[in-house]
Amino acid sequence: MQITIDHKNIEVLKGETILETARRSGFEIPSMCYAQGAQHKSSCMVCAVKNLANGQIIPSCTTKPVEGMQIESNSEEVKQIRTMSFELLLSDHRADCEAPCSMVCPHGLDVEHMLSLYDKGAHKEACEIIKGAFPLPQISCDNCKAPCEKACRRGNIDQSVSIREIIREVVAMFETAEINPVDNRKIDKKLFQSRLGRFSESEKQRLKDTTSTPSGCLHCACAGSSDCKLRSYATQEAIKRPKYNVSSELPIMDRKQVTENMWFEQAKCIRCGLCVYNSKNGFTFKDRGFGMQVYLPEENRKNVSTHLADLCPTGALYLAKEIKENTSGN
Repeated sequence: MQITIDHKNIEVLKGETILETARRSGFEIPSMCYAQGAQHKSSCMVCAVKNLANGQIIPSCTTKPVEGMQIESNSEEVKQIRTMSFELLLSDHRADCEAPCSMVCPHGLDVEHMLSLYDKGAHKEACEIIKGAFPLPQISCDNCKAPCEKACRRGNIDQSVSIREIIREVVAMFETAEINPVDNRKIDKKLFQSRLGRFSESEKQRLKDTTSTPSGCLHCACAGSSDCKLRSYATQEAIKRPKYNVSSELPIMDRKQVTENMWFEQAKCIRCGLCVYNSKNGFTFKDRGFGMQVYLPEENRKNVSTHLADLCPTGALYLAKEIKENTSGN
């Protein structure tokens, strides 16, 4: 069987969807609710294409080709539909891709990572990160106006983290020790940056009550951002800020421990269903319509495998090598 994709004749293999046929033939079509070899259902229309035979816009991830089908995958009309789909997904996604403190540091220090190590008592490792950014023993914070502390999310709740004081404290611990610098992670500011937005009063109180890290840091940077397809595609689409206001009312930074090193944050979930369709008596859907949520009943936790983190297209379900302590609702 043959179809045409962007006016090129393509041979279809048995059982393939339009998306699979297109990708195998070198056409780039984005997708969020699809993962190769996994059960899925179309939900996001990010993979939209147009069937020129009848003018219909169809999801390529679930639609099977038929003989003579003429597919348009890269027209302006199709691109606009995909961009709108991304915008709608982002309106359901509450997260900081990167911690604001790290974003604004004029010396490029990954402040959030340093504070994460500090909160775990890994002071030497924290000092190695600092030395990777600063020419110790000189601390560049001394003459700095502290934009990191001004940008700190904790300041929206009560008081910003005393970042400069913590840096001085860590450095003082190893004044006479030989510290090898660790390459400080450089944040690519060209990547799309999701924003948490304003905290509600109930969120402020919850975070204040449940955050017990030594530094007081909320650790708002997304631990799953490096593998986030939503961020990657939003960058490709040149989306600077979401077009639509965040509509999600799910509690932000509500980290649920699923397994020893797998975590779930519902406010980052786009309800694609991959974790639901590929776990037996594991994740499930709760409620319907706009209020629908992906939910993990406590009794189902034992049935969940860490392979689901590889399927998640956002940072909602992720594996954390360093377990963060400031969790709420574990």
